[in-house]
Amino acid sequence: MFIYKSFKQTIQSVITQVCLFFASLLLIISSCQQQPKGFLSSSAYNKAVDTATSMYDNGHQKAAADYLDSAFHHSNNLGFKQVYNYYFFIYTYAAHVKNDRKMALLYADSMLNIFDTPEKKLKFTSEYGQAHLSKGDVLFDERRYNEAYSYFYEGKVIANNNLDDCTMGDYSYRMGMILYKQEHYGRAASFFKKSFEETSSCEGNFNYFYRRQELLNNIGLSYSKLQRNDSAMYFYNKTLDYLKANAARFKDRPEMGEVSKGVVYGNIADVYMRQRKYDEAKDLLKKSIAINLRKGNDNNDAQFSELKLAAIYDKQNANDSLLNILNVIKLQFDSVKSPDAIQDWHLLMSNYFEKQNDHQQAMAHYKQYDELKDTITSENRKLKEADVAEQVKSLEKDNEFNNLKKNNELQHVYLRVTVVFALMLIIIISLIFLNWQKSKKNIKTLGSLNHQINHQNNHLENALNDLKLNNQEKDRILRTVAHDLRNPIGGIASLTSIMSEENYSDEQKELLGIIRETSFNSIELINEILEATESTSTTFNKEAVEINSLLSNSVELMRFKAAEKQQEINLALLNTPVEICISREKIWRVISNLISNAIKFSPEGSAILVMALELENEIQISVKDHGIGIPDKLKSQVFNMFTDAKRPGTSGEKSFGLGLSICRQIIEDHNGHIWFESDTENGTSFNFTLPKN
Repeated sequence: MFIYKSFKQTIQSVITQVCLFFASLLLIISSCQQQPKGFLSSSAYNKAVDTATSMYDNGHQKAAADYLDSAFHHSNNLGFKQVYNYYFFIYTYAAHVKNDRKMALLYADSMLNIFDTPEKKLKFTSEYGQAHLSKGDVLFDERRYNEAYSYFYEGKVIANNNLDDCTMGDYSYRMGMILYKQEHYGRAASFFKKSFEETSSCEGNFNYFYRRQELLNNIGLSYSKLQRNDSAMYFYNKTLDYLKANAARFKDRPEMGEVSKGVVYGNIADVYMRQRKYDEAKDLLKKSIAINLRKGNDNNDAQFSELKLAAIYDKQNANDSLLNILNVIKLQFDSVKSPDAIQDWHLLMSNYFEKQNDHQQAMAHYKQYDELKDTITSENRKLKEADVAEQVKSLEKDNEFNNLKKNNELQHVYLRVTVVFALMLIIIISLIFLNWQKSKKNIKTLGSLNHQINHQNNHLENALNDLKLNNQEKDRILRTVAHDLRNPIGGIASLTSIMSEENYSDEQKELLGIIRETSFNSIELINEILEATESTSTTFNKEAVEINSLLSNSVELMRFKAAEKQQEINLALLNTPVEICISREKIWRVISNLISNAIKFSPEGSAILVMALELENEIQISVKDHGIGIPDKLKSQVFNMFTDAKRPGTSGEKSFGLGLSICRQIIEDHNGHIWFESDTENGTSFNFTLPKN
């Protein structure tokens, strides 16, 4: 691929150089026709413009711009329109090809500056209006919406009868976009509708076809923001019908129509979510994600659709699905990064950990969400401070004033305008005064709220510290009690073992057997309690461990236990040895615990499969049995400490409900993930992953 790209770039470079050579040759020939040395005539310059235009249309935009720039600076006695068209050509290259806003703004100003007399403004009204619209475009790209709208409006007024409907539709679209960004959704919808009408004759061009479907979708978005769900759905469906009806006209670009459908599906899902139609919303969001997550499609829109889907999982308490999709989104942030998306992701992660009772992680994510929210709110506040809607009214009043002036009613107009402005000034001063009073009150209230929040934060921090100390004290007491009980109970177990060898009656031996079994069960419970407290309170050292070796050793040690029930343990290792950084003893404990459970809950003579699988960034280990399975009502409890989900084994083995809780704690401390798949007919498969790095 790299060689192909290099070759392609070389060919393009050669073509560009050839074009420049012939273009320069044309300049030399033209400059020889009775002109001052080194300068082109007006006609020769026009030929240079034609050549540059042809080069530009054939994809050699930079070469065309350089060529025309050279021709312009080697010409004299050029007419007004020739100078204007030169500035407009370079402006178009800077704005739409080079994406150099500073350069584009410079040439837009140059276009405006050459209209230095009233005569030129009257004679070349179309060009004068176009110059205003061009500068408005650059200001729009720089998010200077107030200034952009001013130039759009003025350019449209100047050239209203001199521009074609397609161009007028472009600027109605831009006015709508500005108003939409400033949350004037009703006015934005009006401009989008107007642009759709103005561009009705432009559909032969693919760009205008694509723009018109976007306009229909934008109208739906505007109504959706106004909570007018029926109107929004009408225009969304109209967008889909429009795309379907025009699909055959642009077969060479089918992917663009698919991208548009994906965006509309996500927007319709928004309406369904407000109506609590979550199943319909999920179906559409999955379609949207499947389309726009493809390479080259609208990945940013796909990411927002994933966040909407995650929000539905959050509302439906589908915690596993929520965590899975949030992990997928996190991986995408390296390539598709949006502050709004990251903000929503942290909020959903906070909600997830809150439901898992992991308040520390929940609080950490919420703090990041809150910081991003403040930043985005601050940026949006700056955007809304420049209220275009008010500027629209002001510009409309200015235009009305100019029309009245042309009708020789200057005196009456001046009087009326003076009165109006006086009233507006009084109203503005009154509003400023009222807002000032209100602001003082709000600042005072905000200060009080901040004080309360700080107090609550301090209280919460103290409560968390107390909880941490209480938890540590609980572990200490639990370890002490368990340790102190282990020795006497162990002694009882040993004594009963010795006594069972003496000559006692069958009934006495049965009682001694019960005491012995109970003692050993108690010792096993004490060991698991000590193990659980150790897993939650101590750190461990990691080392490079070869996975195949660890699995082999673990399985060999458990074969003897499996043999007691005539069970067979099958082992499927990695094709090539892989070392990862883990705690050997801890992961050995997890593997042994999972195999032990498989033995315990499988019938005699059954088979158990232990398998390792290498993924892209992880190693996955699975332990699958064909045992009694886990009933649906117990599945949500199996990883809890001291869970009620404990059951006796197939041979009556005792279960204390601590092992899987310990396994989960160890795997999570290794930044891994543990889960299971089970049913009462096919048995259970426990799986966990460990990161390679």
